[in-house]
Amino acid sequence: MSDFFYLIPISVILGAAGLAIFLWTLRDGQYDDLDGASQRILYEEDKPRPDPD
Repeated sequence: MSDFFYLIPISVILGAAGLAIFLWTLRDGQYDDLDGASQRILYEEDKPRPDPD
């Protein structure tokens, strides 16, 4: 029973930290352009590799 006195505050702190990190990424614009990265991979110009002479 005394273990709950340690586990409950730890779980609340970890949950609050996860929520804070999620809100930080949301405010930073991490999820604004979800399709842009996939399109950029397909249509970005590839630069040729230099010859290893």
